[in-house]
Amino acid sequence: MRKTRHQIVARIFQVVGVSLLVIDGLLYFLAYQHMQSELSSQLQQFAALRQSIFDGEARIERLKKSREALPDTGKKLASLIEDHTPPRRQMYSQASKLVHLVAEQSGAQLGKVAFKEDTKSSGPLVRLAVLIDVEGTFPELLKFAHGLETANELLEIRSFNLTEGKENPLELRLAADLYVTP
Repeated sequence: MRKTRHQIVARIFQVVGVSLLVIDGLLYFLAYQHMQSELSSQLQQFAALRQSIFDGEARIERLKKSREALPDTGKKLASLIEDHTPPRRQMYSQASKLVHLVAEQSGAQLGKVAFKEDTKSSGPLVRLAVLIDVEGTFPELLKFAHGLETANELLEIRSFNLTEGKENPLELRLAADLYVTP
C-alpha cells in the first residue's frame, strides 16, 4: 500500500500543524505563567504603595490637627504652670533662688537655710522668715549681706551674728524676713 504523494504531503502538514499547536500551547502557558507572576508582583507593589500613601495621608491629617491644637496646648501648659504651682511653693522657691544667687555672687559657702512662714499676717504681703548660715572671709560675708539688702525683693535683715567658723575664718548667722505676695 503505497501512499500517494498527496497523502504524504497532507500527513507532513498534519504533523507540522500539530507540532506547531503543541509548541504554541507550551509557549502560551510559559508566557502566561511569567505574566501571571509579573502581574502578581506588580499588584503587590501597587497595594504596598497604596497603603503607604494612605498611611502618609493619615499622618498628615494627624499633624495638621496637632499643629492646629498647638497654640491651645501652649496656653493650657502655661495655665497649668501658673495655676497649679501653689503660691506657697513659689514663695519658698523665690527665697531659695535669691539666697543661692547672692551666695554664688559673693563667693561665700552657703550652709543651712531654713524657712518659716508667718501664717498670722493679714496684710497684703506674707512674711517668710529666713535663717541662713554662711561661711567665708569677712569681705565675702559682707558682700553676701549687702547682696541680700540690695536685692529686688522686699527683704529686711533682723539679726546678723558673726562667729568663728569651722573651715573658713568666719561664720555668719543671718535672720531675715522676706515679704512676698500671697
